[in-house]
Amino acid sequence: MSILNALLVSLVAGMSTLLGGLIIFFHIKDSHINKFITFCLSFSIAIMIGISITDLIPTSLFDILLSIPTPLSYIVILSSFGLGVLLIFIISKLMNNNSNSLYKLGILSMVALIIHNFPEGIATFMGSIEDVSLGLKLGIAIMFHNIPEGISIAVPIYYATKSKKKALIPTLISGLAEPLGALLAFIFLKNYINNLMISIILLLVAGIMITLAIEEMLPKSISYKENKYIYVGLILGIIIILINHFFI
Repeated sequence: MSILNALLVSLVAGMSTLLGGLIIFFHIKDSHINKFITFCLSFSIAIMIGISITDLIPTSLFDILLSIPTPLSYIVILSSFGLGVLLIFIISKLMNNNSNSLYKLGILSMVALIIHNFPEGIATFMGSIEDVSLGLKLGIAIMFHNIPEGISIAVPIYYATKSKKKALIPTLISGLAEPLGALLAFIFLKNYINNLMISIILLLVAGIMITLAIEEMLPKSISYKENKYIYVGLILGIIIILINHFFI
């Protein structure tokens, strides 16, 4: 595949995040807003934990254990994941005095997904350059989970600020991290990027997303006391992850 087409695959995959954000244009009755937010947060929890468990962690562990001798590999694994956990706690603490909880959730999701999308963009670009079918398969798989990731950014920020612009701009920024990762890989990093480096970053991302889901999103979704919508969101998110994992 040509370099231009490889960049295009990364761009389309990244911009699918914005598609998820467009859900804020659907009119939701005031009496259903708490149910809708609960559903979206629970759906995002399933997506973030599901991606981490079925994709990021297994792939990263495999590459790190193959590339680094034990016991050093275990130290790298624990340090990478632990740094992701620590980053969410630090950013969350810094934001506690500046934002309401929904807005904070949206911004934390944006930060997590920027870090997530950047190495994804590199992987998509590199895969597309080496093999057309591999690049397209990666692009489709990333699109499939980027759409719900856009929901996790846009919905909390929109209902915190009542501003579609404030909700969509962070969603767009997160999506642009994907083609930006691809572009930087082409310009600066193509001779230096390797599977080990990407695996360490993705393991850090897994720590970020699992911590964000459990420590921030889950308590907020429970606080609305709409338990039925928690279950529906979690089940639908799990179904999406299974489809993404086994059929795409």
